[in-house]
Amino acid sequence: MRMRRKPWARPELDASEVYIKNPHDFYENWQSAFDKEQPLVMELGCGKGGFISQKAFMHPEKNFIAFDIKSEVLAIAKRNIEAVYGTTHCPNVKITAFDIERIPLVVSPKDTVEEIYINFCNPWPKDRHKKRRLTHTRQLNNYKTFLKEGGRIFFKTDDDELFTESLDYFKEAGFELEFITYDMAENPLPENIVTEHEKMFTEQGIKIKGLIAVNKG
Repeated sequence: MRMRRKPWARPELDASEVYIKNPHDFYENWQSAFDKEQPLVMELGCGKGGFISQKAFMHPEKNFIAFDIKSEVLAIAKRNIEAVYGTTHCPNVKITAFDIERIPLVVSPKDTVEEIYINFCNPWPKDRHKKRRLTHTRQLNNYKTFLKEGGRIFFKTDDDELFTESLDYFKEAGFELEFITYDMAENPLPENIVTEHEKMFTEQGIKIKGLIAVNKG
C-alpha cells in the first residue's frame, strides 16, 4: 500500500537529530554520526520504526543505523523512536532515506557492521523483479563489503517463496546458516521483537519464518 504524502514529514525529519539528511557525508565514518564509538548494527527497510526503536533502546551499548527509502515512513519511525526513548535525544540510533540496492555508495568497507536486520521486506514475487529482493545474492554480496567476517544477518518474513529462495541466496553468497525456523511462534529468533507486520500476519494464521546467517568471508 502506498503511503499518502505527508507535508510535515520532511521538515520534521530535517529538524530531528535522529535523522541523517545526507548519508553520503558519513561514508567511511558512520561512527562519527553517534555520541560515541560502539559496535555498529544496521536495519535495512525499517518502515515505521517498530523494530529499530525497541532494539536500539534495549542495547545502549551499540549504535544503530536504519535505512528506508521514503521520508514519509521515516517521519513516523522518528516519532516512534522518540516515543520509546521518551526524548528527542536518542544517542545510539539514526535513520536515513536511501535506496538499499545502492547501499555501497554510502557505507564503505571501513564502516564495519556487526549485525544486519531485514524484517518483512518486499518479496518481489515476479521473476523479473527478484534481483531487487534485499536477500538476493547480489545484495548479500554488497552487504559483505561492510559486514565483518563472523557478522550476522537476521532475516524474518511471512512469505514462503521468499524464505525458501533466500536460503539458497545466503548459501550462494557464502553465508553459513546458523539458525532456521519455519514458525516463529514455536521457535523464535533469539531476543525476537514482534513487529507490527509480524503481529498482523500471526493473527491471520500465517507462520513467520526466520534465519540467522553468518558471514564466512
